[in-house]
Amino acid sequence: MRWRFDAVSAAWALALLVLLVLLATVGAGLGWTRSFVGDVLAVVWVHCLLATVAWMRPPMRPLLALAVGLVVEAVQYVSQQTGWQVASPVLRIVLGSTPDALDVLAYLIGFLLALLLEHRHVGAPAA
Repeated sequence: MRWRFDAVSAAWALALLVLLVLLATVGAGLGWTRSFVGDVLAVVWVHCLLATVAWMRPPMRPLLALAVGLVVEAVQYVSQQTGWQVASPVLRIVLGSTPDALDVLAYLIGFLLALLLEHRHVGAPAA
């Protein structure tokens, strides 16, 4: 791994963040489509954040982005089983509160998109 700043990846991360915020607010009436697409894009967003600051051998960034999604899902499951709740309503929206197999499917699709980005050399190491 090498630390760096990649402006292209940062621009993608910012654009995806705006899209995710729009989905969470304006797209709130879209039901499961909003959350599914949001979960797909969340993995790609984490990948772009990682690509902004670190070069890693493929496929490490997509795998780490997938791992973040799976950890969030695992925390949702544990919190549901234990009755624990996140106090902040904003964090509940961002992190979600209900574990779902469709979320894992969305994370896997996001992982595949992140792999495609890696293959197309988005965030390649600086020469």
